[in-house]
Amino acid sequence: MPASAPLSRTRAEIFDDLVLDAVEVLEQRFSKELAGVEFAVEDVPPDLNVYDSDVLEDGDVPLARLLPGRPGRHGVPPRIVLYRRPLEFRATDRDDLGDLVHDVIIEQVANLLGVAPEDLD
Repeated sequence: MPASAPLSRTRAEIFDDLVLDAVEVLEQRFSKELAGVEFAVEDVPPDLNVYDSDVLEDGDVPLARLLPGRPGRHGVPPRIVLYRRPLEFRATDRDDLGDLVHDVIIEQVANLLGVAPEDLD
């Protein structure tokens, strides 16, 4: 089977596509608000004893983290990081994973913008 065939895609590639799809939908509606916001995927969360309020958790397991950034000349842009393995573990199938990724991104973007998640979805 050719490497470009859908069956040869890794779970990480499929997850990245789900994130990109969710972000693209949001960027169509909120392009100005999301200009400069970076979205990233890491396999697992960093090993910390305590997580700040910028971490979206399920129980004690982080699913995503919002790094608000620092404005200024040498500023760091806001960054939303999704943790692939914990999200995959909670999903029953690909559709469920897509919904979960969407919900987590909505929650983190709402937190970044200071609005209710319902206002974005």
